[in-house]
Parts: sequence; C-alpha cells; structure tokens
Amino acid sequence: MRKYKCKYDIEFQDLKEIMDFVAKKYGDNIGFIYKNAERTEKTEIRYSEFRRDLDSLGAYLISRGLKDKRIVVIGRNSYTWLMAYYGVAINVGTVVPLDKDLPEEEIINSLIKCKAEAIIYDDSLDMDFGALIEKEGIIVETLIPMSEFERDKMAEHEALIKEYKAEFKVIDKHAPDIILFTSGTSAAAKAAQLTQRNIASTIAAMRKVEPIYEDDVEMILLPLHHAFGNQGVLMFISNGATNVFCSGLKYVQKELAEYGVTAFFCVPLIIESMINKVLKTAEKEGKLDKLELGCKISKALLKVGIDARRKIFKDVIDGLGGHLRFLISGAAALDLKILEYATDFGILTVQGYGLTETAPTIASESYFYRKPGSVGHAMPGVEVKIDSPDEDGIGELHARGPNIMLGYLDDEEANKEVFVDGWFNTGDLARIDEEGYIFLTGRKKNVIVLKNGKNIYPEEIEALIDKLPYVAENVVMGEEEGDDYRLVAHIVYDTEADEVKGKSAEEIQAMADGDIEKISADMPSYKRIKQVYLRTEPFEKTTTRKIKRRTIKK
Repeated sequence: MRKYKCKYDIEFQDLKEIMDFVAKKYGDNIGFIYKNAERTEKTEIRYSEFRRDLDSLGAYLISRGLKDKRIVVIGRNSYTWLMAYYGVAINVGTVVPLDKDLPEEEIINSLIKCKAEAIIYDDSLDMDFGALIEKEGIIVETLIPMSEFERDKMAEHEALIKEYKAEFKVIDKHAPDIILFTSGTSAAAKAAQLTQRNIASTIAAMRKVEPIYEDDVEMILLPLHHAFGNQGVLMFISNGATNVFCSGLKYVQKELAEYGVTAFFCVPLIIESMINKVLKTAEKEGKLDKLELGCKISKALLKVGIDARRKIFKDVIDGLGGHLRFLISGAAALDLKILEYATDFGILTVQGYGLTETAPTIASESYFYRKPGSVGHAMPGVEVKIDSPDEDGIGELHARGPNIMLGYLDDEEANKEVFVDGWFNTGDLARIDEEGYIFLTGRKKNVIVLKNGKNIYPEEIEALIDKLPYVAENVVMGEEEGDDYRLVAHIVYDTEADEVKGKSAEEIQAMADGDIEKISADMPSYKRIKQVYLRTEPFEKTTTRKIKRRTIKK
C-alpha cells in the first residue's frame, strides 16, 4: 500500500465527530465571514458559535415535530444554508440539499422521489413553496424559511436546547443520512444515498494528502448543494480555517484581496478565467515576453532547489489578492497549459476526481504526487482498478472503499448496473500507469464505436479543439453515414474573439474547417473530423454546467 505523507491521522466516523472536534480544537477561530445583501455590514462567526448554532437549529426543528424526517435544504450559498444542512444531519434526520436553479418541474420530481417531509428554504428565492407542495405526489407538510435562523433569532432557539437535546438523533454512521441528486434532467437524475461515514472518510483522507491549515482563508465559490463544493467547505472547517462567502462573481477579485484568501476549491472555468486574465493583461501591456521569460527562469531555479516563483511573479500574485497559494480543481479537466502557468506563478494547483456517488473524491493530486494530465492517485483507503482494459490499458474505472454510497434510492435496476462484485462502476474510462496515476479518457456512454471495432474517445479530440482561441466550447460526435459513423465537431465560437471579428459566416466556416483539418492531420484516419458545424448559441447544460450531449443537433 502506498505510503502517504500524512499531516494528520484522524479517521473521522461521522459529521458530528468532525463538528465536535472543530469546536474543541478551533473554537476561538473565526470560522465564517459574510456580508449583508448591501455589502455594508460584515458578520464573523467563531467555530464555538457555529457548533452552538447547529444544536440551536436542531432543537428548534425537533420542537416543530421534525425528528427523523427527510428535510430538503434549498437556497443560495450562505451561512444559514450550512447551518441548516449540518444541523439537520447531526441532530435531526435526513438532509436532502437541492439545487435552487432547477426548473420547477425538476424540483417537484425531486421532492416526490426523495419523499421529503419538510423544506428549509431561502426567503429570497422567487418560488412559491406553498403552491409547490400542493402538487400531486408531494408529501411535504412543513415549510421553514431561512429567516427563522437569522442571528437575532438564534438566542431564542438556543433556549430550546436544554429541553430537546435528549431527543437529538443517535447517529448511525452507516445510515442513509444524506440524499444527493446526481446532475441531469429529472428523468435521468438519481438520488444517491450517502452515509455520514462516507463523507467523514473523504475528509479524513483529504486531510492526509492536501496542505490546508488553520490559518488558511477559503473563499466559497462552488454551490453548497453539490458534493464537491460541500466537501471543500467541510475540508476547511475540519482544519479550523476561515471560510468567506463570496458576495458575487463580480466581487471575486476585490474580495480575494479584502479577505486575504489563500485557497479554495473550484472548477476549471474559474482557474482558466483567472490565469487568462493575467495573460491578456500582460499581452496588452507588452509584458508577455517578460512573463514567459520569468516562467523559464523559475523552472530553472526549481531544478537546483531554489523556489523564487512568488518573488518573480509578485505582481501576478498581488493581482490575485496577494495571498493565494493553493487551488483544488474538480468536476472537469483543467487545461494543462493553464495548470502549468498557475504552477509557474507559485500557486499550487491540483486536480481531483470523483462523483456524487463516491462522496465525492476517488482520487486527487497533492503537492507531493502530481503528474500532468492525471487526476493523481486513489485517496487513502480507496481502491481502484481498470475493468477489462483494452490494448491501451483503457477500461471502465471501478472503485471501492468507505466513501462509496449505499445505493440509489428506490432504484434497484440502477444499483445492479453500478455495483459489480463489490466494486462501484464509475462509468468513466481511464487507464492507470505503473506509478498508480489515474488518467481519465472519457465517459463510456460517449465512446464512438466504429464498424471496424475501433473505439474513439471524443473527449481526447475535444481537448485539442478547445485550444483554438475562438472556440468557446465543442462536442465531437459520431454521425451516421451508411452503416457506420463519421466524426463531426459541433463548435460554439466566441463572436468577440479577434480571430472572427469582421469575418463573414463563410469566412469563419472556412477558417474553422482549415484549423480542424490541421488537427485531424496528426491523427489516424478513423479519428479525423469529417464535418464542422458552427454555432454561437451555447450548448444546453445541466445545472452543474455539463453539456447535454444528446440534445445537440445540427
């Protein structure tokens, strides 16, 4: 078994154990900072207060008759959202976080599917929950606005702790206490049943391999209803770090500096946006050559054991708030050139991989185990294998460990598909090299199988097309041609890109055709793109920003 350079050796068993640990060890630390809607007032919450708030909320909910109930939490990222989520999980019943951006029909389907009995909702949402719960099939009886848990009301709820603490639930770490919906339309979304042990195990594993410390300041950017975003916050909580709620995407730059943000969990789009802004600014100021030279110098110095990156790129670091040192990217592949720039600037940037069903992390890079293009090694305690690998070592990635869900709620057919001889089938295609690094190659359901038996992984070709400067997003698909398939590329191009400005539609098409032909020239004949379809409207996506490939038409 691989030896990890463990920072800690705490095998958390459940969420309550994590919260008790944090309150005892880091109680005086500022755990959370947020501003009011007008951004005129700032509130700071210590971890000792947070722990007390979880009990106050739990006591209030039990006083409302909600013990052992399934309770939905829905709303914008906020301290109150976190308090509701963890207060329900450790003291009351089963928590079901829902995406506030789902269409009403999908929210209705989710409420029916999970058999929710109560909803804690964000008052600011433009949604009539009273009318919603009257829909056929919904059994919700209790609606609680998050305004019930504003700071001026928590003292009143705290008074209930003494009366109701004896009724706080006794945690069974293997019970389905958390129900998370996978991304997809209502027809495709499944309800993954997670245990407290599932989630606690991933936090224990991440504490062993990722450098997050008590004096870190995290900016919360990812949606908290999502497994990855929630895990990120819990990871910082478990280390006693400070978590700041971003006031909105337009304030990111300002608040990175204002709060002295050092690290955060994010998706590739955020990192790529940050680094591309640095590059464009350098180009505009005529300093791009100087920046590239700095990258070469920093790499050369690193080879002889001298790390001068943050001195060489002090202006870049200052432009990102002055303190940013660590980024963990997940949910999609990060452009390797962008990752290289971030590393050259002195910002440790790693990629992780997982699914909702795996709570969520299966593998991750760390500051001592990194390899370009990989998602790192399997996490401590998690086993992985490649099922039925082909001649290139590529096959479906299977995993097992304490992080794997109990199964999908009321969906035995789906459970039979994903659980194979005690292993969880991720549905992702991957290979594992001789050093144990995992390289993802695509989703099995996206693979294009030609008549000659050749398998084409569209994500590999899409990554090459993405490098074209005017391409905003693209999808490679197999289009029927006789009794076989030909490869086609659907490309959304940026109308503001310099390469397309002033060009006619015919000229843009000719340019794209030529560029794709150059890309195809370096590929085997069966992987070459035969047709390019251009568009300016973005592809339809799920709420987690994944492209709905099956809805794409010419």
